[in-house]
Amino acid sequence: MKVLLVEDEKKIAEFTAKGLREHGFVVDVATNGDDGLGMALIGEYDLLILDVMLPGRDGWSVLTELRGRGTQVPALFLTARDSVGDRVKGLELGADDYLPKPFSFAELLARIWTILRRGPVRQPTVLAIGDLKLEPARMTAFRGGTRLDLTPKEFSLLHLLARRRGEILSRHYIAQQIWDMNFDGDSNVVDVHIRRLRIKVDDPFETRLIKTVRGVGYALDDGA
Repeated sequence: MKVLLVEDEKKIAEFTAKGLREHGFVVDVATNGDDGLGMALIGEYDLLILDVMLPGRDGWSVLTELRGRGTQVPALFLTARDSVGDRVKGLELGADDYLPKPFSFAELLARIWTILRRGPVRQPTVLAIGDLKLEPARMTAFRGGTRLDLTPKEFSLLHLLARRRGEILSRHYIAQQIWDMNFDGDSNVVDVHIRRLRIKVDDPFETRLIKTVRGVGYALDDGA
């Protein structure tokens, strides 16, 4: 999952981005409204987290412009402006939720998963491919009823493959979505993590789910 955080308060931005990354999200940060709008227009994000009071364009303006251009990416306002009028305004402009500061990160995370499950492309509570089951909100995966011991990055990689079931994903695309990096042809970061994932997801089981398409990339499918 890829998130754009538009927040000008450095400590809040660092704290929020760090927490989200630890839970497997890829996070881009913009510190003013103009940069946030530009990044939201050209990037492929699953969620926007917007402060209201920003240098340049404010959060209201950013979301208004995005909705005016037909961008329906889910958005959550995270701001110190917590009056009823402000909350109503944010929701009327097209926000999916509104969380006032100061906030608990646990509550923020819960609200994020609630938004993603009901977003434009609804995120299922459980993803199932054969005997593999993923619970994105809990970042847990099971195969044949056995819980898999996955790191946050391994879960994010498996989740990406599961969401795009049957599609061949290039190394470049995987690197961009999971590590937010431009893929260097000499880098083996994707291959290394796929090998580690296979040890946990495929090796102990009869049916192999992670497929390699030589020279192209990887796919997850049970062949059914």
